[in-house]
Amino acid sequence: MEHSKFTLKDVQDVYTGAHKDLWELVMGEQIHIGGFASSMELAQRAGIKEGARGVDLCCCVGAGMRFLAKNFKVSMAGVDATDRVLGEAVERAKKEGLGAKLEFKKGDVTAVPYPNSTFDFVWGEDAWCYVEDKGKLISEAARILKPGGTIAFTDWIEGHNKLTKEEASRIFDFMKFPYMETLEGYKNLLEKNGFEVIEAADQNQYFADTIQLYIDMLTKQFTYDALKIIGDDASMMQAMGGEMVFMRDMARAGRFSRGRFIGRKK
Repeated sequence: MEHSKFTLKDVQDVYTGAHKDLWELVMGEQIHIGGFASSMELAQRAGIKEGARGVDLCCCVGAGMRFLAKNFKVSMAGVDATDRVLGEAVERAKKEGLGAKLEFKKGDVTAVPYPNSTFDFVWGEDAWCYVEDKGKLISEAARILKPGGTIAFTDWIEGHNKLTKEEASRIFDFMKFPYMETLEGYKNLLEKNGFEVIEAADQNQYFADTIQLYIDMLTKQFTYDALKIIGDDASMMQAMGGEMVFMRDMARAGRFSRGRFIGRKK
């Protein structure tokens, strides 16, 4: 898949502005497909153990880290490149009484600011689609994991039916993705970097259904709240709805999807 024009700076702009607030409105604090249930399934399938130390790469406001600390009794580090979300992450961790179990660092996930063999597991949820060099990201995940450590993540991917160049460009323009991997692409990156692939699952139907849920929430429940976030700009609201319908249609056609991946470092 060809790369788009979008870079880390564009992603930082998204998560510093109103778009981040809109996504949190419809997706909740976790800002990923499936929320709590999806996180629970990923953690259980990955075998996350009490007392383990993990790192969330592209941690955003730290909701995934708080979920893991509370439900699996682990300690977590989080790396993100956007000041606003890191500031919110620190404050939210304190409010939930988790400040001592969580730490946050500003950094690039293709050059993670931690030593080799630091963590028992690497975690990510629907965020690595924003990373320009996913090969370096997976390489860094392998570097900072202890031998036998686990990588567990979900991400938005190109579907098995493949997007046309025009379809991909439309999604990238709306979402500010530099590009998306495929299911096989991620499997290859994991294997190339010394992981045994335990699971690589296409969650296409789940993905399409959840996008429809977000459309319904914006149009049937949270319209007023969303308009407040974007300064009551009705034309922007209409355009956003149209792009979400397009993404849903691409998902239903098998061109756009979400994958769940679990690997073990050899």
